[in-house]
Amino acid sequence: MESSALIIVDVQNDFLEGGVLGAPSSRLIIPIINQYIRVFEEKNIPIYATRDWHPPDHISFIMRGGRWPPHCVKGTPGAEFPKELRLPKSTHIVSKATEPDLEAYSGFQGTDLEQMLKLSGTTELYVCGIATEYCVRSTVLDAIKKGFSTTLLLDAIAPIERSDSESAIKEMRQGGCKVARLDDILNII
Repeated sequence: MESSALIIVDVQNDFLEGGVLGAPSSRLIIPIINQYIRVFEEKNIPIYATRDWHPPDHISFIMRGGRWPPHCVKGTPGAEFPKELRLPKSTHIVSKATEPDLEAYSGFQGTDLEQMLKLSGTTELYVCGIATEYCVRSTVLDAIKKGFSTTLLLDAIAPIERSDSESAIKEMRQGGCKVARLDDILNII
């Protein structure tokens, strides 16, 4: 576990129930993510949190011909991490989708996440967050392509659509991703 890191993907207010793009039941994963944070923090394992940090005219927004309503605009309450999420001060925050004309679902797209991980000697990633079939999927698949051993934390992910989530998990597993739950992690650490 010494060469590991926890990646928390896009647990932001706009992606929680009541948010512009709220994933159903997404608030239920926050206490579980907090348990992972506690376990990883106790072992001095680095924690990274990705976030959409869009400019107000981002290409993914409907007004620019994109798929989504405006969401996670940098500096707005919707882009903030929820107060219930207990991110330690040492958490590395990775802002993505910051360029108006570039899409970015993966935490690796247009960020220095890969460099930070490799500089710290990280070889194994544990990934959780929102939404399973979009940003979590893209982050996991990119992590595998970049050579990281990657484990999806099944009890700490939230999809927009349950059926899309199942196919995304299948795709991630076929791509080489392992899966685990909190009890599995507690037995490893």
